[in-house]
Amino acid sequence: MNGFTIFGIRPLFWPTFFTIPAFITLIGLGVWQLDRLHRKLDLIAQVQLRMAEPAIPVPTDIPDPDALKFRRLETHGHFLHDREMHLLAHTSHGQLGYQIITPLIEDSGRYILVNRGWVPDTMRDPALRPEGQVEGPVTIRGLARPGWGQGAFVPDNAVDANFWFWGDLNAMAKKAGISPYAPVFLEADDTPNPGGLPIGGQTRITFVNDHLQYAFTWFALSIVLVVIYLLFHRARAQSLGQQN
Repeated sequence: MNGFTIFGIRPLFWPTFFTIPAFITLIGLGVWQLDRLHRKLDLIAQVQLRMAEPAIPVPTDIPDPDALKFRRLETHGHFLHDREMHLLAHTSHGQLGYQIITPLIEDSGRYILVNRGWVPDTMRDPALRPEGQVEGPVTIRGLARPGWGQGAFVPDNAVDANFWFWGDLNAMAKKAGISPYAPVFLEADDTPNPGGLPIGGQTRITFVNDHLQYAFTWFALSIVLVVIYLLFHRARAQSLGQQN
């Protein structure tokens, strides 16, 4: 490798041997992050489009719950308030409370788990909010959300105590004793409930989109690597020149 020069320097074998794969890897990581950025932007656009569409009846058949995620839905039926479940949740102000998950039997005879909204910790007992325990036929509109898995630092659901930390839809349906049931939650919109509780419209849709920053970081590191490589060889050439 001493037989040719590049940018006025003669590359050494071992520094070049390690630098070229590292450079290619850094460029590849940057391109990968740009690809993820475009995918994330497409996902955000799709979700926004779904949320802007008018509500449709909950489909009779839902083979792929994820395909229905964040789609506006509407259903009619009766709540089974005696089987409500309590999902630990905080407000945007950090106040501890619960989202009230209540089975609703649709007019068709199928059940669906409705996230009716949030109540503070002090109002967990449904006896304290009787106005909100609506009897009779109701119409519910909201967003579809499939069940979700247990996070790395999320405790197990305390099923016997009716205390839930994550959305195990199948376990909730079993706890409520309902069948057949839709394979999605229906997260109610912000239409006020009698008495003010639960507070609907609790769906929080956030997308972490740092891919452009990550891409910039990888590309910047590739440039730094090249600069270090060139400076090393230039310093070596100058040192050899002084010795001669």
